[in-house]
Amino acid sequence: MTTDHHTEDVTAETEPRQPFAHLSAPNAALYREVLMTFARARDRFIVHMRPEDVVVDLGRPGDTAEVVAALDKLVEWGNLRADPDTSRVTTVEDFHRARYLYQLTAAGQAAEQAIAVYEEAIGRRGSLQSVALADIAAQLRSLADMAQVPDLDPAKVHLLLLALAERFAGLADNAQAFMASLRRVIDFADGDVDAFVAYKQRLIDYINRFIADLANRGAEIATVLGQIESAGVERLLLVAARREAADAVPDLPEEGETADAYDAAVTGSLNDWRNRWRGLRDWFVSADSRHPSQARLLRGAAVTAITQLIDTVAAFNERRSGRSDRSADFRTLARWFAEAPDDGAAHALWRAAFGLTPARHLTVTSDTVAEWEQEQPAPNTPWREAPPVRISPQLRKTGSYERRGRPNRVADRADQRQLLAAQAAREAAETGAARARLRTDGPVLLSELGTLDTRAFRLFLGLLGDALSARSPGDTEVRTTTSDGTMEIRLSLVPGGETVVIPTEDGELRGPQHLVEIVDLTAARRGRGAVA
Repeated sequence: MTTDHHTEDVTAETEPRQPFAHLSAPNAALYREVLMTFARARDRFIVHMRPEDVVVDLGRPGDTAEVVAALDKLVEWGNLRADPDTSRVTTVEDFHRARYLYQLTAAGQAAEQAIAVYEEAIGRRGSLQSVALADIAAQLRSLADMAQVPDLDPAKVHLLLLALAERFAGLADNAQAFMASLRRVIDFADGDVDAFVAYKQRLIDYINRFIADLANRGAEIATVLGQIESAGVERLLLVAARREAADAVPDLPEEGETADAYDAAVTGSLNDWRNRWRGLRDWFVSADSRHPSQARLLRGAAVTAITQLIDTVAAFNERRSGRSDRSADFRTLARWFAEAPDDGAAHALWRAAFGLTPARHLTVTSDTVAEWEQEQPAPNTPWREAPPVRISPQLRKTGSYERRGRPNRVADRADQRQLLAAQAAREAAETGAARARLRTDGPVLLSELGTLDTRAFRLFLGLLGDALSARSPGDTEVRTTTSDGTMEIRLSLVPGGETVVIPTEDGELRGPQHLVEIVDLTAARRGRGAVA
């Protein structure tokens, strides 16, 4: 009996498994229900199930034979394994009657997990998770604190890295699913248009909030990532890899073979953690202008999606308002002609609509005007019976016409030029005064700038915008020059600085404390010219 059982196991292992065959079988719905019953039992830590247990769980008290046939078929495909059930044998007849305990095989369990992942991915709508950004930032700050400790706690480091990897994977997967579902929403063509228009505004507000959170949290995360890498991220990843290798190879590396297995497990786990860390870094930190971070690409895709949503709503509104084409435009124009109060208004409408004014080179002579005034043809006079327009024979030959009499006087625009020059001088003086007001003698705190007038405040906002746009994620100092080359600003973040308020004539500007140095390059050039 033992030999036969061993032969049966070997045969089952050598036969090709088909754990996905039940999906295309005629009775696929029943097979799926049976396998989901075993999956739920596994979640309750139940390994084996008898046919009557499966029947009760399915709620099919009268379908025992059908359920048993489905179980046998799933055993044939390799999803389940059947073991003889001898626990309730009391007689010889019971022993010879076929009774089995069923459990999921490794292939069947893998197939169930794959199907669950597939169904989840197909049905997922996704979301942009601002909370996940905050969690990732908090976990990275904790990891940065750990990186400063000489003696690392392997359990704390490993658990924190696992939580960080799980949160980041969820954020990336949900963002990808959200953008895909948003694409389906934008491509929406049929259905309840009013519901879509109402949903559009909530969606745009939601995306705008996420874009703002991503810009703020993304810069913070990029900064903390740089701090961890400076402190030595490889040490943290190695600690986690060794702890995972201890689970993969639980025996201590005493023999050579075991030591090699342990080292291989450490190397494999370390490579996995390096790849995860690289993915996290690439998501929040741009390598260069040609390789932007995934967060920046996501922001751009979200902004583009807002524009596309607005265009979609405009298309819906145009569709609801009626078709707009040339025939509809001409019907509207005809109605305007019919509603014109008099002939003068109709002629003005004609000129505005079609622009068929006389050609500039067909100059009307005084003889033609006199003839028209004398005859005064009716509006319905045919063209061939109307008085002709007499043109110069020279115009017919060469296409040019020389007007007789005195030429037009040249317009004197001295007053206008003087006015423009005075306005340009006034604006230059105001800009120069604003530059002089903002110029600093060395680095100063933002809170020490004092009250700014309107012109100086606008110039300062431009300088601040140029500096912030030139700063890369993780940088605490930036130096840039304005596009016209007149001013230079150097901006440095003050660690632990509080929020400062800069009073202006137009209101108050609030922001984090910085050291700022503003140089007026025009004054420097004038100084060098005077010395020369």
